[in-house]
Amino acid sequence: MKLPQTLLALGLLGLLTGTAHAQSRLKDIAVVQGVRGNQLVGYGLVVGLAGTGDGTGATFTPQSVASMLQKFGVTVPAGALQLKNVAAVMVTATLPPFVHSGSAIDVTVSSLGDAKSLQGGTLLQTPLQAANGLVCAAAQGPVSVGGFLAGGGAGGSVAKNHVTAGRVPAGAIVEQDVPTTLSGADAGTLSVTLNDPDYTTAARVAKAIRARLPDGAAGARAVDAGTVQVTLSPGADTVGLIAALENVPVETDQVAKIVINERTGTVVMGGDVAVSACAVAHGNLTVSIANAPVISQPAPLSGGRTVVAPRKTIKVQEGNERLMPVPASTTIDKVVRSLNALGVTPRDLIAILQAMKEAGALHAEIEVQ
Repeated sequence: MKLPQTLLALGLLGLLTGTAHAQSRLKDIAVVQGVRGNQLVGYGLVVGLAGTGDGTGATFTPQSVASMLQKFGVTVPAGALQLKNVAAVMVTATLPPFVHSGSAIDVTVSSLGDAKSLQGGTLLQTPLQAANGLVCAAAQGPVSVGGFLAGGGAGGSVAKNHVTAGRVPAGAIVEQDVPTTLSGADAGTLSVTLNDPDYTTAARVAKAIRARLPDGAAGARAVDAGTVQVTLSPGADTVGLIAALENVPVETDQVAKIVINERTGTVVMGGDVAVSACAVAHGNLTVSIANAPVISQPAPLSGGRTVVAPRKTIKVQEGNERLMPVPASTTIDKVVRSLNALGVTPRDLIAILQAMKEAGALHAEIEVQ
């Protein structure tokens, strides 16, 4: 019997992971409150394009060029500009925490108009603003699109990858420092926030910190499902303490969940998925209709003519799948083996899992994407 590829992968995953819980470093599952990046955005122009810039539909591009030229003492009416080598773009970047003035960061450039490609273009100096309107960086440099667009005209064109968006590696220079304030540090505490809030994991994090109690920590307690508060000792070295906390091993916990993508037929099961004993029957009804034309010949010397008459052939086939018992299972590999016995495809599996959930036999949360 040919097993569905998705279930085979899930079965291997279940065999490789003997336990549903994994031990991770604290830095891989949580962050310190106050340590965060800042999103930056700006509007700019990419020049030097080989005729693949914005067309007449992007009226804001000539206006932007005319405004830029005016700053350099050149006055040109926007309506007189016919630009094929210029494209208006939006420039985005993330300002990491603890960066200082003069540091270089990567930026992403995306076409705003109807440009065909940004290949070979150069981004002109573009101020990048934070959400509060403060200019934190300025970007400029050659755009790398990681693809190409060749041909055009009557002969067609060939494109590889997405050529209307690209990156400028280390293309933005940080203009001013953005202060990073550790939440609660002035009051003698540090707050650690879990990436995936969970009461069990939060309690385990606090217990693991208390067991190791790095230098500079006087205690730890779980405030809620997503926050663990660490009490600082007087005169504690905050940087050294955070470095020690990041390497504290924690046994994480997770909610039993099944993620289903109905568009692609992808099914991913978590390691804690369990089922109660139940019986599943899954059969398909297939109806096929085919046209078999019949040629009608007239009798000799009858004066008639040959006629082609359509004749439909209808076949109905119903799957002969029988009722299959699914035993109670508490590990992912047993669940997969039981479902594989039905010989269904991943798309059929989606319907089966949802029906099992409705019947109360599947003990997991189903998330449909």
